[in-house]
Amino acid sequence: MFRSGSLGDELLTLKDEMSRFLNMPADDMFGAAKGHAEALGEQVKDVLSEFAETLSEEEEHIETLIAERPIAALASAFALGVAIGFMLRRH
Repeated sequence: MFRSGSLGDELLTLKDEMSRFLNMPADDMFGAAKGHAEALGEQVKDVLSEFAETLSEEEEHIETLIAERPIAALASAFALGVAIGFMLRRH
């Protein structure tokens, strides 16, 4: 469950990385931080594009379901509205 050996290894790696980072000149430190920020930005862009693609697929699926069963979709939306109305009602 808890392995102190792997935790110790990670802490040593972190210590080495921090000491290397603190011994860098300011320009190198700025460049390293900029590189990490750009890499993180690219990862965020990738995740957001994948999320947008998934939403697009789900939107098409929902449109198909509503088109196939418009009465059931309308009744479901009405029931959901009534339920939310009851929950938000103040006494």
